[in-house]
Formats: sequence, structure tokens, C-alpha cells
Amino acid sequence: MPYPLIDREHLSNLRLVHAFYNTGVLSLFFYQGWLGFSIRRARNAGKPPPFPMIKRHRKMGPVGVVLAVLGFFLGLTLVLLDTGRILKYPAHLFTGFILIALITAAYAVSRRILGPDSPFRTPHSALGVAILLLYLIEAFLGLGVLF
Repeated sequence: MPYPLIDREHLSNLRLVHAFYNTGVLSLFFYQGWLGFSIRRARNAGKPPPFPMIKRHRKMGPVGVVLAVLGFFLGLTLVLLDTGRILKYPAHLFTGFILIALITAAYAVSRRILGPDSPFRTPHSALGVAILLLYLIEAFLGLGVLF
């Protein structure tokens, strides 16, 4: 099978779409992290719960999970269309895979948070910080793939 499966111009445009899409998802996760940090800070200070923030954080979490997984598979599809080799960019691939695993774990842990004194709040927070740090690394590696 001759690669790339689509012409280079379309592939180049699709790479940019992938980059902009995932930059949007990255921004969503940083906003989500800011919401979570604000909620946690209020809770630890003994202030009343910021219900609008809590509602937004809970509503946007599952959306972020779906968007991140979709971005991962879109990137995977682009590499397969371009080269047919899934391991063309191994660092970006494995970082993305770990990122998706952490996002899924954070979502799973969040489903177990019940009540204000839940022991799952701290692991959820730690996973969130790890996701944000890894997302920055993933974006840096993605720039290397793009250029």
C-alpha cells in the first residue's frame, strides 16, 4: 500500500487541525484544573462550597475525557494515514497513551468521591496535577512532530 494514503497537502492541514483541536482540549483541562483547585482551596479554608464551580467542574469532566480520547485516536489515525507505522513518533504516542490512562483513572476516581470527607479527593487532585504536567510535555512533543 503506498503511503501516505492521502495527499501531503491534506495531511499537513489535518495535522494543524489536530494541533489546534488538542490545544483547545489542553486549555479545557487547564480550566478544569483551575476550577478543581478553586473548589479545593475553598473546601480547605472552611468556606461554603462554591456550587456553580462544582457544577461546572462535574459537568465538564466527562466532556474533557471524551474530547481527549477522541484527540488521541485522531492523532493515531493521522500517523497511520501518513506512514502506516504506529510507532513513527514513539515519545508522542506513549506520552499520549499514558495521558489517556491518567485521564481515565482521574475520571474513575472522581466517580467514587462521595461526600465532603471522601478519601478519593486527594488521589483525584494528584492525578489532575499529573495530567496537566504530562499534557504540557505532550504538547511540546507534538510541536516536534508538527515541525
